[in-house]
Amino acid sequence: MLNKISEFDNRVSVYWTNRHFSAKTTKFLKFYVRLGDGYIWALFIAFLIWKIGWENFLPILWQALVSLVMSLVIYEGVKLSTKRPRPFAANPQIKAEVPPLDKYSFPSGHTMNNLAVASTVFFIVPQYGWIMMLLPLTWGLLRVYFGVHWLTDVLCGFALGVVSFAFGHALWIPISAAIGA
Repeated sequence: MLNKISEFDNRVSVYWTNRHFSAKTTKFLKFYVRLGDGYIWALFIAFLIWKIGWENFLPILWQALVSLVMSLVIYEGVKLSTKRPRPFAANPQIKAEVPPLDKYSFPSGHTMNNLAVASTVFFIVPQYGWIMMLLPLTWGLLRVYFGVHWLTDVLCGFALGVVSFAFGHALWIPISAAIGA
């Protein structure tokens, strides 16, 4: 089964990384995918504070941090137990077009960690959180296109991001009751 998944991932990655946009589009996409490193959150935080106010924002912030901590714990455990090589390290036909943040590929931390936060925002303020749900998936798919992740890294990162939110939310309920948030 794992061989079939690896073969599928390899076919997808070779196909995607050998497709090219114009130089201008590629430059924009590289900029866009780097927003997944966390840069966009400052703008989104400012937007949320402006739309819902500081008092309503604070519970979102604290719960998002709990979800993020859960995501980081799960991420490290899974990443270090699987040690899956990145596409560009496993196949010479694939070149890394953006810098990877670490050595191993599975799961996609960009997708997983950003989605844990996005799921929290979506749960509390869906009218603004839905766009945050799309961002990690598009960043993850672009990281496949740029040769630093396999497609299943992104899909599993998406699922584990939602799981991280669920664990974080379950943990947040007694924490918020204890601190009166």
